[in-house]
Amino acid sequence: MGDDDIATVTKLFGGFHQAKLATVLDANDQEVARQVVLEGEQPPATPDGGKVKLAPLSLIFSNEDFGYRTITVERPLRDEQGRVVVGERGKNKGRPQADSALRDTENVPLGEEVDAYFRREVLPHAEDAWIDHEKTRVGYEIPFNRHFYVFEPPRPLAEIDADLKQVTDRILTMIGELSA
Repeated sequence: MGDDDIATVTKLFGGFHQAKLATVLDANDQEVARQVVLEGEQPPATPDGGKVKLAPLSLIFSNEDFGYRTITVERPLRDEQGRVVVGERGKNKGRPQADSALRDTENVPLGEEVDAYFRREVLPHAEDAWIDHEKTRVGYEIPFNRHFYVFEPPRPLAEIDADLKQVTDRILTMIGELSA
């Protein structure tokens, strides 16, 4: 990193700024300029026939944005007749026993209420399910693609077809030269 890059990073980090990187492309899709655009600022003007690509450069998140709770979803154990097997001793006395073969886990974002998530995402598919709260764990991950990926639509189909025709014609010409 050069001195200018270090100054930019220091400014963004020190000022707690969100920013995008604007890449200015001319009509030939050649890069002509790059500029850091702070949140609320206007990106540079688009040149004739060109475009300006904006990509996230500096984003601000709360810790909650990266956290999740992994809940364990249990389903009841059933006997050969399909009846729910109930615990006979200990803390599970009178309660359905969990079937380990049907056990599943779900990651619930920290910012979301676990019970609301469970009612919306699990119960419609498994009415007899419950959460084993003793097995709930908290985790964090930083999914860079989710936060920094910028979708670029593919080239128009006509343009791709033209390129393929050009390559195919060149291959046919080469094959013809080999057989002559």
